[in-house]
Amino acid sequence: MILGEAVLFPMAMLRLRIFEPRYKRMLQDSLASHRLFCVAMQRPGGKRESPMPVAGLGLVRVATRNDDGTYHIVLQGLARVRLSGASRYKPYRVHPIVPVLCPKEVPPAVDALRYRLMDIVEKKFNLDPPVPDGFFRSFAKTGGKGNPWDGCMAALRSISHPGQLADIITLLLVEDPLFKQLILQSEDLGQRYRNLICVLEGLMPGHGMHGMDEANDDGEDNADGAGSQG
Repeated sequence: MILGEAVLFPMAMLRLRIFEPRYKRMLQDSLASHRLFCVAMQRPGGKRESPMPVAGLGLVRVATRNDDGTYHIVLQGLARVRLSGASRYKPYRVHPIVPVLCPKEVPPAVDALRYRLMDIVEKKFNLDPPVPDGFFRSFAKTGGKGNPWDGCMAALRSISHPGQLADIITLLLVEDPLFKQLILQSEDLGQRYRNLICVLEGLMPGHGMHGMDEANDDGEDNADGAGSQG
């Protein structure tokens, strides 16, 4: 599924309203088999339907059919995947995928970047809380006691996997979908951290578009129009 501003990260939940005929068919096929499909961002500025090269693979956790034939679903992100060229276009696009895996051994440079990132996050929490107070109480499981920002920082520090930490901070603090896509398709862990640090410090020019134009533009027009997010 190709959408204009949707980015699906591993572990994230994405609510969608499915109304296009091709995507309803795709969902029905998915529910009848593995319950999986990918969400890819449309290449910005592209006149033809053209997905960005890295997408999110998701599992359909909930699917409700409405009286008008549309669906509301909840998709849980499972993994980053790299898209190859489309193998078919009808009744919906199908792309072969290759998982984007994190290295088993984390380079020492990433540890230094992690400390720098956490310092930036803590300053942001103290100076400009990005989301409602109640969200952090729920996230950090403080039960409404104490400082929710401290609880959230403790919860973030407890995340041992550096890739998961970067993804969660992106989901918490990055609003621009193009910047989210930049982080999603930063396959090298060190580069992912450097990009995220630049985004949070406001140092990323041009909506993070540098290096994001390697999409699979394989020439198929979008007949139905984009959009299934709701």
